[in-house]
Amino acid sequence: MREKPVILIVDDNPDILFATARVLTGGGYEVLQSQSGRESLTIIKNNRPDLVLLDVNIPDMSGLEVCNRIKSDPELSRTFVAMISGTRTSSDDQSDGLDIGADGYITRPMSNRELLSRVWSMLRMKKAEDELQRAHDELEQRVKERTSELEMANKELVQEIVERTRAEESLKKALTEIEELKNRLEIENIYLRSEVEVKYKYADIIGQSNAIMQVLSQVELVSGTDSTVLLLGETGTGKELIAGAIHTLSSRKAKPMVKVNCAALPATLIESELFGREKGAYTGALSRQTGRFEVANGSTIFLDEISELPLELQAKILRVIESGEFERLGSSHTIRVNVRIITATNRDLSSLVQKGTFREDLYYRLNVFPITVPPLHERTDDIPLLAWEFVKEFERTMGKRVDTIPRKSMEALQRYPWPGNIRELRNVIERAMIVSKDGILQIQMPEHVPAEHSETQSFEEAARNHIIKVLQSTGWRIRGKNGAAEVLGMKPTTLQSKMIKLGIQRPNARTKSQSQKT
Repeated sequence: MREKPVILIVDDNPDILFATARVLTGGGYEVLQSQSGRESLTIIKNNRPDLVLLDVNIPDMSGLEVCNRIKSDPELSRTFVAMISGTRTSSDDQSDGLDIGADGYITRPMSNRELLSRVWSMLRMKKAEDELQRAHDELEQRVKERTSELEMANKELVQEIVERTRAEESLKKALTEIEELKNRLEIENIYLRSEVEVKYKYADIIGQSNAIMQVLSQVELVSGTDSTVLLLGETGTGKELIAGAIHTLSSRKAKPMVKVNCAALPATLIESELFGREKGAYTGALSRQTGRFEVANGSTIFLDEISELPLELQAKILRVIESGEFERLGSSHTIRVNVRIITATNRDLSSLVQKGTFREDLYYRLNVFPITVPPLHERTDDIPLLAWEFVKEFERTMGKRVDTIPRKSMEALQRYPWPGNIRELRNVIERAMIVSKDGILQIQMPEHVPAEHSETQSFEEAARNHIIKVLQSTGWRIRGKNGAAEVLGMKPTTLQSKMIKLGIQRPNARTKSQSQKT
């Protein structure tokens, strides 16, 4: 048994090779070095290292080819391989590496401390994988042995009719034991896979699906500019997190991002909130107030639900975008600011332009770089990662420990349409954490569209039926504790907008409306 984990570093740059080896040796690891792909394959076959840190670009063959040869060789396929590249390597390299079986991906530059932390994490991951494989092999062997015993018992049944009843009881007991072993293996697989799964966590954005990776690629492209960004997508998809990521990666990150929910501010106050006011600007204005745009000078302002902005204020927003100028209410003094503007909406602004409720010129100025944040039902591969992240969050706040999520529960989470998206998923996990016992997450799924209708209904129809069912269960109460908005994981204003869009009305309100028409 080895005293120290063995790590092989493969890099054609001798300076980087020497520096990396020195850091890892100082961290207590035994280090092997190679500057070529063919040499590294020979070293791996002879020494079987615990971890291979493989540079993407090496002279005699690419790092991807070396990784592919390792993973294609049955004797070497369980070798833990982490690809290494510079910061400018495209996301395609990462995707290609993971596609051919790479177990991890490291991007340079990084500090010595971060390198040691990543290596420690990957070795721990490798150990967990090995333990899972050993457990799996042991269980498989036990199943084979027990199955062999059952076959022998069946032969004895043919030969010894007298003992048939006793043999049948033994057979039932053995089958029950096998089923229990299989169920235990299934539960352990889900939990252990949750530890060794390759995760991508970008600030507070969690996921590894193609849909969310495309969004993050757009974020990286636009964050280094001062261009206006329009975030599109359903409620609860995380548009505010995407806005925060853009700000954090920008040159304005030293100052906090200013957030404004246009739907949450009363129409009578939104102008003074955005642009400020002078004392005595209107009745009740007892003091001077600095507006959000002025506070955001030199930083970023995030205008959520921009579609709810009154038409008369849209011209002032357009002027700020074009010239960076505005006046406080009650003042003729022009204020100049340097503000990066990010907006978000869950509505179709182009249709609002056609209806005359949104300015066309403002729409085109906001739509410079649109990013559509995918709904949860389009990124089901991320649901296990998100579910476990919410479990960890509520473990801290509730003081409870959850070790397993049964496979059937996880599959149910992935089948559900999630009209409330990630916010609704978080609420479902929170309720499950409250009722769970013995370390197993007991998930109670919200009501779903009946199976006999689900194949013929569109997603909007399914969402409409689900929202109506929740409204009926809450007595058509939208706001407050246990109201429909909270159950669905939506803001009340967003739920009201979605009800209007889907044509949902309270039954007595619809009856009253029809009687007025007649």
